[in-house]
Amino acid sequence: MLCSRRLWQRQAIVRAAVAAAAPRAYAWGSRSLSSSAKPPTAVVMMNMGGPSTQEEVHPFLKRLFTDRQIMQLPAQDYLGAFIAYRRSPKIREQYAEIGGGSPIRKWTEEQGKMMVEYLDKHNPETAPHKAYLSFRYASPLTEEAVAEMKADGVTRAIAFSQFPQWSCTTSGSSMNEMWRVLAEQGISNDIKWSLIDRWHSHPAFIDALAGRVVEGLKQFEEGDRHKVVFLFSAHSLPMRRVNAGDPYPQEVGATVGRVMEKLKSMGYQNRYSLCWQSKVGPLPWLGPKTQEAMKMLRGQGLTHFMAIPVAFTTDHVETLYEIDVEFGEEAKEMGAVFKRSPSFNADELFGAALGQIASEHIRSGTLCSDQYSLNCAGCVSPDKCRQIANPISPYARMKDMTASA
Repeated sequence: MLCSRRLWQRQAIVRAAVAAAAPRAYAWGSRSLSSSAKPPTAVVMMNMGGPSTQEEVHPFLKRLFTDRQIMQLPAQDYLGAFIAYRRSPKIREQYAEIGGGSPIRKWTEEQGKMMVEYLDKHNPETAPHKAYLSFRYASPLTEEAVAEMKADGVTRAIAFSQFPQWSCTTSGSSMNEMWRVLAEQGISNDIKWSLIDRWHSHPAFIDALAGRVVEGLKQFEEGDRHKVVFLFSAHSLPMRRVNAGDPYPQEVGATVGRVMEKLKSMGYQNRYSLCWQSKVGPLPWLGPKTQEAMKMLRGQGLTHFMAIPVAFTTDHVETLYEIDVEFGEEAKEMGAVFKRSPSFNADELFGAALGQIASEHIRSGTLCSDQYSLNCAGCVSPDKCRQIANPISPYARMKDMTASA
């Protein structure tokens, strides 16, 4: 149990971080992003989501730990439920320290508004556009998004993964769930689909992320900024998935490389490291851990560090608690100066980047990325993965084309 003084200090850190990123106001409602008699072009913003209240923590964890796309456990329905039950009290405490729940829904809705505003302006031929939130483990769940689209009479939709870098555990799981729900409700052929399944190197995204890094550097004394080591931090992945061929590590690395190229073109010469956070359970995960990397670099005499969330598009418990509180306390104990670059949240440059990515996708008539049709070498769900329900153009997975040859 934390002493009251330390708990107060932690909560003060989190309150400051949340207050610094207050959302801007919009004239229209939070979910009704466009209104017209014509059915909207749906842009489905897919993410894992997060519990908005304490009561949602256990259901969120249960859905997470029973998803075989994330991890494979023996008797998973039972063991996953047990793990969720055991972890719920600790996770509730973490959410309590960041205001009681995850802000991911709020920020994703803000980003959806900015994206739709961009699309309605630059793509009038497919207007009106509407953003639908489809979260994998928290409300609004995939079923809720589909029900809303059905009520709106949607006939054209873009599945827009809000994970810039593809992983079967995130983007793949979200899309598999969408195709399952559509089939379950008997409407697989009612909506024409295309996918934005990855966008880790898109110039607009790189510019937006570089902008967050530059903004974050302003937290350091001007004379110290050149010696700040950038710790690009991404959610880790079980090594079993990495060894199966999941492309996530190399796509995260590609993002880091492009961002550093952009920063160097702007005159920044900071050193950097790619690290991984949020490991769960005893099995091997991708490393090095962010806090361990900082400790080892501190042992080399380095003193200033900035964590850069490279695979997260909004604030949530991994940024507000894990990075700001836990890593921040560890940095203080080792005598380091530690900050975090601000998350995108309601950043207008990022909102415009989402709009540009979606706009280019619509205009090009692209169905999906070239990589989407290639199952991982060690795919754990070969019958389900890389499907598309009712695609806008002919589609076949590489494995299916080879089998029929």
